[in-house]
Amino acid sequence: MASFPDRISTSLSRCFLSVLFLALFFTQSAQAQNNKDSVHVVQISGKVITDQNNNPVGIPYAVVAVVGSRRGTFSDFNGFFSIVVRNGETLVFSVLGFKDAYYHVPDTLTRDRYTLFQILTTDTILLPEAVIYPWPDPDYFNQQFLAMDVHEDLEDIAAENLSEKAMTQLRENLPSDGPENTSYYLRQQSKNLYYVGQIRTPQILNAFAWKEFIQAWKRGDFKKKKK
Repeated sequence: MASFPDRISTSLSRCFLSVLFLALFFTQSAQAQNNKDSVHVVQISGKVITDQNNNPVGIPYAVVAVVGSRRGTFSDFNGFFSIVVRNGETLVFSVLGFKDAYYHVPDTLTRDRYTLFQILTTDTILLPEAVIYPWPDPDYFNQQFLAMDVHEDLEDIAAENLSEKAMTQLRENLPSDGPENTSYYLRQQSKNLYYVGQIRTPQILNAFAWKEFIQAWKRGDFKKKKK
């Protein structure tokens, strides 16, 4: 059985540990509360707009970013945006053709959600006209043009290059460019989507298809080309 002094020493040790534990607990709680009070997260939603004929118009696809960070978003087609920030941070609004605008989030915000309408002004830059000449200056062009030897052979070459035969060969052999390929692809996609979930109309009854077939037959599209 422990003596009375030993029991007193054990009780004092337990009290000391309890007081130390409570002191650490309240210190950490106070620090967490201070951090929570110092950093306030707020969701800012609104529209990026500009003035057009004295009417507010939304600016689509404007960049809304937090300065000094990698956080940001875009406004939608109507100019609406929504982003989560901390108090004290700065938002930058930027879009091509408009001056950048900045909004500093105040430290005094108390609510979790705020609405912001940011107005952007146009930033039009007029560049000087650039005229490109095949010669160093117009005077040199005039000299070369007047000294050019124009004879009948050049006229014959131009007529041959613009003949119906040459144009037909170009139409048959010249590959399609980007816009033509894109247009053909979109037409095919539209035709395929039109018949989704239903049976296609037989082309044998399509008068337009027969017309294209007859024209292709007359042009000789089905003739076997010699290699």
